[in-house]
Amino acid sequence: MNPFQLFKKWYTDELEKSKANIPSACCFSSNGLDGYPNARFVSLKEVKDDAFIITGSLQSRKGLELEKSSKVSLTFWWETTEKQIRIQGNAIKISDTEADTYFNERNKDSKIISLISKQGASIESIDILKKQFTEAETLYKNKDIIKPKNWGGYAIQPIKIECMEFEKSRFHKRTLFQLNGKDWIATILQP
Repeated sequence: MNPFQLFKKWYTDELEKSKANIPSACCFSSNGLDGYPNARFVSLKEVKDDAFIITGSLQSRKGLELEKSSKVSLTFWWETTEKQIRIQGNAIKISDTEADTYFNERNKDSKIISLISKQGASIESIDILKKQFTEAETLYKNKDIIKPKNWGGYAIQPIKIECMEFEKSRFHKRTLFQLNGKDWIATILQP
């Protein structure tokens, strides 16, 4: 079984059993502009063409970090099924057409926030943003919201995927898949 098949099997299993609101949540880590690792939670949109797709503001701290270094990691922890997946790879910007598709799938409130918020920038008061939200809500009441130019996504193309199943005995099952050319080489790791 290749790591993508295993990921999809485990993810489907978690989706079916979990009561979590966002089982697609994963920790996304990048190289910070200050030289320190930087981690935050994002929502996986899908696994497509052997890549993990995430979206968001291209001018956020995450977007600026990815402009400097494409080396990233994703970590999934599924509490219900007690499985963890760690991914290392390179983030490649998706096309505008793909970004349009993902943006159009968002609900209206999320689209408005993407339109008005300068993600991660300082603000005197959150009330300013709430006022802008209300104004945009009125303006776009009967209109479609077009994807802002600063909104897009990334395809995380993995080079390493580690899958771990937790065991009560502490003999956790760990398998590291490493990309070698076009083939995935599996290695069993000690717990």
